Order: sequence, then C-alpha cells, then structure tokens
Amino acid sequence: MPALPAWPPKSAPRLFVPDELGTGRIVALDGPQAHYLGKVMRVREGDTVILCDDLTGEWAAQVSNIGKREVVLEVIERLRLRESVPDLWLCPALLKKDRFDLVLEKATELGVASIQPLITRRCVADKLNMGRARTIATEAAEQCARTALPALVGPVKLDALLAEWPEGRALFFADENGGEPAAAAFAAQTGPAAILTGPEGGFDDAERAAIRAHPCARPIALGPRILRGETAAIAALAVWMAQAGDW
Repeated sequence: MPALPAWPPKSAPRLFVPDELGTGRIVALDGPQAHYLGKVMRVREGDTVILCDDLTGEWAAQVSNIGKREVVLEVIERLRLRESVPDLWLCPALLKKDRFDLVLEKATELGVASIQPLITRRCVADKLNMGRARTIATEAAEQCARTALPALVGPVKLDALLAEWPEGRALFFADENGGEPAAAAFAAQTGPAAILTGPEGGFDDAERAAIRAHPCARPIALGPRILRGETAAIAALAVWMAQAGDW
C-alpha cells in the first residue's frame, strides 16, 4: 500500500498575516501576498498554505478562492503554538543598506528576540526604512519557519541606549580592542542579554569608554581578526545560540 503524502506538504507556502487566526476563520489576502500566492507559487483552489499570526502560532489553511487581486483561504487547523525564543536582543549599529539588510535577515533566522538598531558617530547611515526592515525580517521568518517575529524598533543614538538600558540585562560589547572570549562569556550567562556591534568605522574612543563604563557592559572578543559590522553581528549571534541559546 503506497504511503500517504505528508500533510501539510513541506512545499506549502508560508506567510505571516496581521489578524489573529483560528479554526474556520476566513483570511482574504491581497497586494503582494496575493501576487506571491497566485502568480509566483501558482496555488490553486484546495491547495494548502501555512499561515502565522505572531500571536497564536502556525496554522494550515486551504485556498478556497483565487481572484484577480485576492486569494481567500479557510483556516483548517493549528500545527504549532507560537514558539518561545531566547531572551536575546541584538543592538547593531546602522550599516550601508545592503549590509544592514543582511543583518536583519540573518538575525531573524538565527532566532534573536529583538533588534534595536543604533546610530553612532561613525555610522555611514543615520536612517532606517522601518517598513522595508519589517518586510525583510518577516520574509526571513517565513523562510526559516519561525512562528514568532523579532521585535524591531526604530534606531536610537548610542548615548540614549546606554542611559535607558534595563538593569539586569547583560550588554555584551563586541569590542575590536578585545575582551573576554565570546563563547566563554555567553556560556556563563544565565539571564537576559544583548549583543552590541559597531558600524563600518568602529566605535570611537569616547563611545568605547562610555560603553565599557556602563555597569551592565561586558566586553567580548570575536577572535583575532577585525570583522565587518555585519559579520560581527552574525558571528556573535551564532556563537550565542550555540552556547546559551536554543541550538
């Protein structure tokens, strides 16, 4: 007897939607999401689509109607509850657009809970298109099968971040001048934490001194080489997840 095909199929498209999901609910998608399902994935009536709402988890839905500008789905059943991710923030200094896009994408894939962009004196960029940034993070979450989107807030200046830093959250500072080896520091951490990485030109002396003077700061080293801003952020997150995260 032939084996039954897996359901839902692994090839089913995945999308985050803004409204809370539940069994039997009708979801009408338009705009880019309808174009993606109808024109790119070429779904047909009866096909399965995986939906997430960043509230209740992951759901299987069935396409009930395909229009010129809209795709209508019926939610069938919940597949997974919304996941719990490690309480880790990433605080990366803004980089050139394509390089910061990479940070947003890979930080989401690696499982970070929150992303707080920073503006420092040597930042090449001082603005971030938040709509575009959220789209990048959402698409990365869809690709890697996350059921929880990372929190993403607008850029703040470094001095404001330090002044408002929450007591009890360790601030691991990736300092090109050196510090405790990252793997050992992360393995010893048991509470909430964050990783701070710099811009293309690095932190200046005054910024470095201010960070090191903060009571929650813990300077760390990411090896013997000076890393690009995007490499430092991605590498630090990978080491964290291997030592203290959910890997």
